[in-house]
Amino acid sequence: QVQLVESGGGLVQAGGSLRLSCAASGRNLRRYDLGWFRRAPGKEREFLGGIGWSDGSTYPADSVKGRFTISRDNAKNTVYLQTSSLRPEDTAVYYCAAAVAGSGWHYAAYGYWGQGTQVTVSS
Repeated sequence: QVQLVESGGGLVQAGGSLRLSCAASGRNLRRYDLGWFRRAPGKEREFLGGIGWSDGSTYPADSVKGRFTISRDNAKNTVYLQTSSLRPEDTAVYYCAAAVAGSGWHYAAYGYWGQGTQVTVSS
């Protein structure tokens, strides 16, 4: 079992940045990869990037590469999504999720999800 709690969302102007956090708890976290996703109204869930908990290797999605960066703090069991150069189209609910390591980056592989945090980018 893995529990995930996101935080750090909010309202930001276009061009701004936010750092989203995902606090993880549970047993054997190193067995998991953590991914960041978002879902905007009327759109499909979108993969933003992932990180391997055991080795810290990251897999940014092409759609946000160069603007979004994923990192982790093992001591705090927390994964971060640093966003920058935000655009109104980045407005969405952002989720972190956990999957058994090596399961891939499709959202169907993720069995554990946080409650999400809202990011709203104003123009």
